[in-house]
Amino acid sequence: MQKTNDSRQARSDATKNALMRAAEKLIARCGMENVSISDIVVAAEQKNQSALQYHFTNLSGLIDAILLTRSEQTHNRRAELIQTLLTRSDNPTVREICMLMVYPAYSLARENPDYQCYIKAFGHQLMLSETSLLPMVRRHGGGGSSGIQTGEMLRNALPHLQEGDFERRIEAAIRLCSASMYHHARQKDAFIGEQSELFLHSLVDAIVGLLSGSVSDETKALDSQMQDLS
Repeated sequence: MQKTNDSRQARSDATKNALMRAAEKLIARCGMENVSISDIVVAAEQKNQSALQYHFTNLSGLIDAILLTRSEQTHNRRAELIQTLLTRSDNPTVREICMLMVYPAYSLARENPDYQCYIKAFGHQLMLSETSLLPMVRRHGGGGSSGIQTGEMLRNALPHLQEGDFERRIEAAIRLCSASMYHHARQKDAFIGEQSELFLHSLVDAIVGLLSGSVSDETKALDSQMQDLS
């Protein structure tokens, strides 16, 4: 009986994985608005046309499962990198911490074509969000405990920023990272060779500059005015 249950679970997991990978590839190629449930089922080579609804209820449930799975992958990779970083130093530099915002996804995309496809399919979502990203990120666990830890490390490494300044800059950094990774993933030689390494380090440099810069008198004055009005 146990072997039967294990076999059934393995088939179920294989079907779900096939549907998620097919959806990533189709969305990366055609865009979310041009992909149907039927398209995904056919691309996943599923004979049962209701396979997607059975495992994920609807297309939204499938997308949520993809995002959750990839978020966990990214979190696990970032957690490994944090452990390595803190083993080397109790006081990492701002640049070393900023690398934690980029390198987990970058390294996974370099190793795994499916993850690269995921970035092409969904990497622009944060960039295009019309509302503040921070509530969205926090709602999904801040990138897992490793994402929360990275944020705390950055907050401690940037004492010159008031809380409002810090949050605005973190949001800008997330959008910059999202847009840049999405664009890079769509290049012919994405995540390969020295040109890709140059992209990685240039992006981290830009994030460091964005977060480390001083706060202008104009920004301080406007921030003070807005606080007085609130």
